[in-house]
Amino acid sequence: MNSDFTLAIHSLTYLALQPDRMSTSDAISGSACVHPVRIRKVLSLLRKHGFIKSKEGTGGGFIFAIDLNEVNLWDIYMITSEGALQPKCPESNEKCVVGANMQNVLFNIFLGAEKHLGGYLKQYTIKDIVDHIKCEK
Repeated sequence: MNSDFTLAIHSLTYLALQPDRMSTSDAISGSACVHPVRIRKVLSLLRKHGFIKSKEGTGGGFIFAIDLNEVNLWDIYMITSEGALQPKCPESNEKCVVGANMQNVLFNIFLGAEKHLGGYLKQYTIKDIVDHIKCEK
């Protein structure tokens, strides 16, 4: 998993809690305590995949585009972090039985782990995140 995943969830949750107004990337970056350029990169990705809409100019910003129940955390993981669990194997000795096979063996194990992670993340939507935050207030 990478920070884009958590920034995407943070951004979507922020927008979900402001359903009737546009939010700027500056406001969202202030909430997440990251540079606006990082947030804009994540927001661009979310817009590209139809989760949010944007409007340029005065009064512009970003707003949620679909129902909160339609966006699960696996959807967000897939656009921000797919393959992040794949092992990073250094160059190995191809003449050694371990070195020649380690990357493929670990790849299959990590692929299985990612599938399990997907099953778990699919259980949670942005609506669930919003509800948890509202309960914490």
